[in-house]
Amino acid sequence: MGRISDNLKYLRKKKGLTQQQFADVMEIKRSLVGAYEEDRAEPKYDLLKKIAEYFEISIDDFINEKINDKWSPKPKGDPSNLRVLSITLDNNDRENIEFVNVKASAGYLNGYGDPEYVAELPKFSLPMFNQGTYRAFEIKGDSMLPLPSGSIIIAEYVENWNNLKIGDTAVIVSKNDGVVYKRIASKFKPEKGIKLSSDNQVYEPYTIVTEDILEIWQAKAFISTELPQPTPEPTMESLTSMMAQMQKSIVQLQQGK
Repeated sequence: MGRISDNLKYLRKKKGLTQQQFADVMEIKRSLVGAYEEDRAEPKYDLLKKIAEYFEISIDDFINEKINDKWSPKPKGDPSNLRVLSITLDNNDRENIEFVNVKASAGYLNGYGDPEYVAELPKFSLPMFNQGTYRAFEIKGDSMLPLPSGSIIIAEYVENWNNLKIGDTAVIVSKNDGVVYKRIASKFKPEKGIKLSSDNQVYEPYTIVTEDILEIWQAKAFISTELPQPTPEPTMESLTSMMAQMQKSIVQLQQGK
């Protein structure tokens, strides 16, 4: 966490504060400031947030950017400026793949940016995913059939949501919907958000607004204990259903939806 120690020291000195003065502002002991700046200890998440707010920068920049005289903050409209990503490392300093199962999904909404919470998640590694930041999410429900409920999605962290392409599948972590696995149905627009769709046509597409999105992870692989079955012969019922869905889609297109 040397980036935090260097950034804290630089920002404090730029403000013209001594360690004691800064400690008084943060309502902590001066010895803690020294420990943080010498990289002997790490600030808790609540304190990281307080420090970032005091210096008027994002937590993401404070943790990940090298802040010096040449540094400039990201534009306020950049969605990546609103997020903080916590990771864990293995004994070889490689990033782990943390696993968020269905039971942990609710807690993940509050703890996704908390290093202590993320450190408690189960973790593993895969040899083909050793470059980048990955997380594994267990999905539930039938909205993404034929991928069955209980499948585990291995996904890569998306720093810039503008890079998402229509047709990509992704795990979206949001304030209202929690952790969902969907297909990207529109390009991301900061003023509107992003449109999501399900592979199961029973579910209607919907748009999630930018302010509601916490994280997006692009799907790269999946793990399932259910092996694929042969495709059944089409029945009259299934053909009728397909025709009805096609007619519905054509009507929507004609209406400009």
